[in-house]
Amino acid sequence: MDLLNTLVDKGLRRELPTREEALAVLATSDDDLLDVVTAAGKVRRHWFGRRVKLNYLVNLKSGLCPEDCSYCSQRLGSKADILKYTWLKPDEASQAAAAGLAGGAKRVCLVASGRGPTDRDVDRVSETIKAIKEQNEDVEVCACLGLLSDGQAERLRAAGADAYNHNLNTSESTYGDITTTHTYADRVDTVRKAHAAGLSACSGLIAGMGESDEDLVDVVFSLRELDPDSVPVNFLIPFEGTPLAKEWNLTPQRCLRILAMVRFVCPDVEVRIAGGREVHLRSMQPLALHLANSIFLGDYLTSEGQAGKADLEMIADAGFEVEGAGEVTLPEHRADAAHGCGSHAKAGCGSQAEAGCGSHAGADCGSHAGGGVCGTASVPASAAEPRTDLVAVRRRGAGTDLAPNA
Repeated sequence: MDLLNTLVDKGLRRELPTREEALAVLATSDDDLLDVVTAAGKVRRHWFGRRVKLNYLVNLKSGLCPEDCSYCSQRLGSKADILKYTWLKPDEASQAAAAGLAGGAKRVCLVASGRGPTDRDVDRVSETIKAIKEQNEDVEVCACLGLLSDGQAERLRAAGADAYNHNLNTSESTYGDITTTHTYADRVDTVRKAHAAGLSACSGLIAGMGESDEDLVDVVFSLRELDPDSVPVNFLIPFEGTPLAKEWNLTPQRCLRILAMVRFVCPDVEVRIAGGREVHLRSMQPLALHLANSIFLGDYLTSEGQAGKADLEMIADAGFEVEGAGEVTLPEHRADAAHGCGSHAKAGCGSQAEAGCGSHAGADCGSHAGGGVCGTASVPASAAEPRTDLVAVRRRGAGTDLAPNA
């Protein structure tokens, strides 16, 4: 297929595809799916080999959020029966992180629901970062606390944070359909603050909220321009009690096409399969490893994930290997020699060198996790068989007395 050969060549050169080419990937048929995966897999292996980076989420504060993000189980007015608790103490968070690190994770993502942190909250998280790094000197720590005020990113960086997550989630044109309590521009501003402070930027999207193919391409092109080091791709988890509990617009095949499109547009960044992979990719998860080079290990913020042991077996069975703590994730031209998380000085999510990223965080990779409608669904509801039985609320780990899943 000429399209795929062209996209592979561009990906190896870090050259931006056209919008038409990105849309064409999403429009490919199921008959061509393995060809699409194979092509995007060549780009993934060129930049990242067969390594899979493991990340581990710690939900520092669950529920109780004043924002109205439609996709979120922690949103204002949510009826989802999730765990609700206030801030974990630094030693509690450190213990939770230790479980993920013991399972092979090299990055810990510290997440808290809310619009954004107060200065006291930044102090809390700073103490938590220090507690984690005292026990695990080489661990990467990413904070995801919502919208940042001036100076807060610098304080997190000084405390030892390596990265900051804030997702764009969806296209700018449809952002107002999923959230009214803050703006798309607020999210972009936060990621730019993280960039300016020297933090590695992590920003991605949520698929399955009823968006069109054009919306998906818009948000991924925006991410490329904003140049994050990592792009988490979340698949909507339709929680009962949220506005989009009935939104089941994804099939495993569509999820793979979305991941392939992201890889072609952002060839040399860490593409992470985040919330919802178990619900929507299901038995096709191993194929997704040929597209993404990073996953979350174990449970998410408010939902349960695949067992950590099963994740490790899946990686091995698919012929991949867990990335070691001493290995640098990003290609040399992006890697920050002092930090190992990535740099912002050079051409980022491709060959451009501009901007930041930004957002809370979508379906379980950030301060929210749930569902929201954006536009007109490209896949008819009848094409997807809802697997509501796979949406399981987290009842273990942080905020409970039960051992975490790692």
